[in-house]
Amino acid sequence: MKHIIVTGGSRGLGLAIVNHLLTQGYKVSACSRTQTPALEVLERNTPYFKWFPCEIGNPKQTSLFVKEACSWAGDSQLWGLINNAGIAKEGVLATFPNIESDALLQVNLNGALYMAREVLRVFLRQNSAGRIINISSIIGSRGYTGLAAYSASKAGLDGLTRALARENGRRNITVNSIAPGYLDTEMSSTLSAKKRDQIIRRTPMNRLGTVEDITPAISFLLSNDADFITGQTLTIDGGITN
Repeated sequence: MKHIIVTGGSRGLGLAIVNHLLTQGYKVSACSRTQTPALEVLERNTPYFKWFPCEIGNPKQTSLFVKEACSWAGDSQLWGLINNAGIAKEGVLATFPNIESDALLQVNLNGALYMAREVLRVFLRQNSAGRIINISSIIGSRGYTGLAAYSASKAGLDGLTRALARENGRRNITVNSIAPGYLDTEMSSTLSAKKRDQIIRRTPMNRLGTVEDITPAISFLLSNDADFITGQTLTIDGGITN
């Protein structure tokens, strides 16, 4: 069985990714700051899933998590990393506290960079091909009022994707981003009804996205069918950025 690491796998899109990968026959290890009841159920019901505590953005915890996850996976080859962990905080930059922007960039950008570095080291030790998929956002390419720091973090993540694709292509390691549009998840639950309706009206598909709209793309990018796709950002947004 191939082993996949998923960050931020406790809820929303991350939890959906974990469940989807398990149905696809992968061995999955996931990390988050705290364990949720859904993760507890998964650990009880399948020997192919393991949760680990990790504060994304902390390089020491990241290194320990990857080592422990690979030890748990045993002889299973580490095949992929899904950098999904992220936080979103809203506020115009002129009044946005430094502590908030620093925390956001540390998790969304530095956290993904630290995790990719640890996983790439494993790939090199294995002398194997591999996959890295960064979960970005349409906000990274389009921007949005009140989301300057979040937009910067996701634009940086797409830049990291392109650079790592160039660095590692000769080793048959692909690196890609998936940029979802507005999804009907816990993260979007804070939207006002008016804002939600505006987004839906601007979306050609006339609805918010779901986690099920995203997971098949992850399966594809992990598969051998995507051997020649790297350095790309795949937008899945119902056409709102057209």
